Amino acid sequence: MSLKKQYLKSKPICKVTFKLKASEANNAGTAKLVGDFNAWDIQAEPMKKLKNGDFTQTVNLPAEAEYQFRYLLDDESWENDWEADAYSPSPVSFDDNSVVRV
Repeated sequence: MSLKKQYLKSKPICKVTFKLKASEANNAGTAKLVGDFNAWDIQAEPMKKLKNGDFTQTVNLPAEAEYQFRYLLDDESWENDWEADAYSPSPVSFDDNSVVRV
């Protein structure tokens, strides 16, 4: 898992690339990036699956903020990003959510 951040010079936006390795995804067939930035929409478009089984997705996020998120694997199980900037208790379960700060 990893987060790659690229700040745009022309506007207060950060392009964040989320990457979930196949082994961390327990060889899931699909993975969705779900969080504050898409209103926790579990119907969100799946992440792109690479030939090696990893998943990736790039999202433009307004800078100077933090966003909670998790990965939804095969529409069944949730996984955190263990390289996130921080973790925050979920308001709907006993789990923590991953946090990205931009």
